Amino acid sequence: MKALQYHIPLELDKSFIIFKEEGPFFPCPWHFHSEYELVLVNKSTGVRQVGDHIGYFMEGDLVLMGPSLPHLWTNDPKYFKGKANLTAEATVIHFVENFLGKEFYNLPEIEPINNLLKLSKHGMVIRGNTRNKIAALMQDMQTMSGIQRLASLLSIFDILCASNEYELLASPGYLKYGLLDCSDKFSKVNAYILRNFDHDITLNEVASVANMAVSTFCNYFKEHYRVTFVEYLNKVRVGHACKLLGELDENVVEIAYKCGFNNLANFNRQFRKIKNMTPSEYRRTSNVNVPQVGSTGRWLVISNRTSVECA
Repeated sequence: MKALQYHIPLELDKSFIIFKEEGPFFPCPWHFHSEYELVLVNKSTGVRQVGDHIGYFMEGDLVLMGPSLPHLWTNDPKYFKGKANLTAEATVIHFVENFLGKEFYNLPEIEPINNLLKLSKHGMVIRGNTRNKIAALMQDMQTMSGIQRLASLLSIFDILCASNEYELLASPGYLKYGLLDCSDKFSKVNAYILRNFDHDITLNEVASVANMAVSTFCNYFKEHYRVTFVEYLNKVRVGHACKLLGELDENVVEIAYKCGFNNLANFNRQFRKIKNMTPSEYRRTSNVNVPQVGSTGRWLVISNRTSVECA
């Protein structure tokens, strides 16, 4: 399933956009756009896909996503049956990378925000008291003046930067770029993994890229990535497999070998361990979409804003 590119309508009198999405169900297909997006689900339940992550959302679900990260919120089947008492509603914020100007991000006080935005390229589901504080701000922002809205968005950044109540969603293998690296040394290691994960990578090879002894490399890797090198490599491979399962019609065996697994049994075992489902189950789930409106290739966006057209 190819992700469609959306072009978000600009509001030239605002540096960022906040709006309420409301209708019988969330209608957007599997898509991506160049803006950062913060989504708060006010009403409805269903399946949330962010990159290769598949999870379930409920009222109060809050996710921050970086640019060009494919995503989809699919409501439970009962929302498509037109029951009058069921409504899907979300509060959404869109902002571009340099919406406050390039020099703003060079300020020393802004370094935590820079790190936050790098992490958001994986998608971040935000939980706990952090979510509650941000949800309250987002609800109030819709009636605020321009300066108040901007100050509230900066407050949201500040709350997120001080919190560890979040979970990263898309795996490093799914993304064009890897995780936020701890050093230039590990930037090289991560780049090497992402270029070569489709064939055998030995510990000797990757340790030499980091210019470390194998034992030193293993300890250092586990300290910074919180998993062993082999576990990380399997996450990269499974993440790429998810991308191929969603986009290609090839059988599971061919995809397993393309992702660096030497046998199907190990591929299935690692996939289930990381995704809690089989590759075939993932493919069926990832191909869930919402009804298309008409036959022109456009999707109706039920909102108090101008409809968005797929590119």
